[in-house]
Formats: sequence, structure tokens, C-alpha cells
Amino acid sequence: MKHGTRSPSDIRSIFSTNLRILCEQHPSVSDLSRKLEINRTQFNRYLSGESFPRPDILDRICSFFDVDARILLEPVETLWDRETILNGSFLREFIGAPVSDLPPQKLPSGLFRYSRSSFLKPNFYISGLVLIFRGRENTTYVRYFEPCETLQFQGLRTHKDLREFRGYAVRHDEGISIVCTRKAAKISQFTFIARTPLAETEFWSGHITRGGREERHDPPLTRIVYEYLGKNTGQILATARKSGFLNASDLEPFHRYLLKADES
Repeated sequence: MKHGTRSPSDIRSIFSTNLRILCEQHPSVSDLSRKLEINRTQFNRYLSGESFPRPDILDRICSFFDVDARILLEPVETLWDRETILNGSFLREFIGAPVSDLPPQKLPSGLFRYSRSSFLKPNFYISGLVLIFRGRENTTYVRYFEPCETLQFQGLRTHKDLREFRGYAVRHDEGISIVCTRKAAKISQFTFIARTPLAETEFWSGHITRGGREERHDPPLTRIVYEYLGKNTGQILATARKSGFLNASDLEPFHRYLLKADES
């Protein structure tokens, strides 16, 4: 059925279906109707499709659930960003709270310098920049580009789509987990880091592993360091210029210490 040909009963039906789905995020319809300041009996009529809200009530509902007026015409799942997957009813108690409650004190937004052992080139390290930022529903997102040099080493093109990784960060009691994937989920990486006690305002260290077909020479797990650069333009530019393969001697001193490079 095309837009513009829906009858009032069709619109009431779409709205009531969407509203019931939105209500699934909340444990109690009574509590929800109180928060919306809508009479419970009247709210039940909206849920059943018997009635439709006035424009001001509709605006209140849309603002509360952070959706727009397309709630009248389209299935509600098309109105949300994909981050709702993490905060939806199935995963909310397992991932939703930790992914939307990662305070900046545990992991600030901004650019970080990372260093880790190379998965592909023995006795070499990789350094680059990674961006941490907050999105809707306070989800903590992660974005970075694999250095061109590492793709060239594999004989691959250095196109942006092959280099870019995106993901999200999740709070744990003992640290932070980061799940990232290349476009179309071609390669996935899992990182666990914790704040370093010796420099608790700037450094996080832990391990990183990647998913994919196991190769004979690929280590399944390696150490990684994150260093918060903040607005230090000089360090950001220096890191960008040095991104790629490094010898242990080229690593920043504290990165080399945390990676235990001198013990290799």
C-alpha cells in the first residue's frame, strides 16, 4: 500500500503496532503512561488501535521515544539507528547498560595512539590513531583506519573501504571490551583494555585478537596499548606520520614497556 492511500484505521493499526514495540523496552505500561502523563485507559486505547492521539500527545510520545512522525506510516524498526540492536529488549540486560553507560572517566572521547604487535610480520609492531566518540543513547563508538603499509604488505589495495574499522566499546568491572569490524564484517577484532595504574590518566593496555581463518604464522592474541592524546595536535600529527610498521626501538618508551617489547 502506497503512502497517501492509507485509511485512518490503517494508520491507527500501524501506530498501535509501533507503540507496542516501543513499550517493550519498558517493564511497566502503567509506569510508562505516568511518565508520558497520559491516562492509562486512554493509553491502552492507543495500544489496541481503538484511538489515535492528538497532535500534542503524539509529539510527546515521539519525543519520549526519540522517533519522528514516520511512526504513523512505517514499521518502528526502520526509525531507529542500528545501535538499538544493542539496547533492544533481547540484549539490554546483557550489553545495553554497559554499552550506554561507559563514562568518559573510564574511556574519554577523542583520539588515541595505539600500538600492538603485528599479526602478520614477526618482530614488528603497528602504530596508528583510533577515535572514540559518543553517539545516540550515549553509545561509545570506535573508528580507525588500518595503516596503508599493512595492506601493501599483503598485496592489497589501500582503498578506504578496505582500511576502515568501526565498532563499539562496552564497560566491564575490570576494564573495557571493544568489538570492531571492517566493512561488511569481513574481518572482526576483539580488544580488552584496562587503565594502566602507573599512568592512570593517559594509558590503557590489554590484548587484541582477530576473527578469521587461522594462518600458520598468525598469533591468535597479542598485546595492545591505547594512549589518550586529547587535543595534543603535535602528537596526533606525529602519530599519523608514523602509522604503520615499527621496530621495537621506534615505539614510544612507555608503549614499549607495556608491550614488553624488550622481552621479545
